[in-house]
Amino acid sequence: MITLTPAAAKQTLAAAKQTNAEGLPLRIAVQRQDDGSLHYGMGFDDKTREDDLHFSSEGVTVVVSPVSMELLKGTVLDYVELEPGRFHFVFMNPNDPAYRPAAQD
Repeated sequence: MITLTPAAAKQTLAAAKQTNAEGLPLRIAVQRQDDGSLHYGMGFDDKTREDDLHFSSEGVTVVVSPVSMELLKGTVLDYVELEPGRFHFVFMNPNDPAYRPAAQD
């Protein structure tokens, strides 16, 4: 399963409203690159497929293909300020070779 933080859900719902995509599910996809890294994609999708996995997190309906789900298990999608005034979606994915969990105090 993929989990959205409250910040990611809030931004996703705001983006849906701004783009007239309210009511459409958020599709999250991932593809393994030749070097082993993962490339992520997401967007609102009006063409779900029969084998898609559907779930809800923080009020956002998410769809994922079975192939992507294998690489996304346990992922948390957040929306954070990486630089002053610059916010980005961040995939915290334990299956990603580049993922480094935050240090615990």
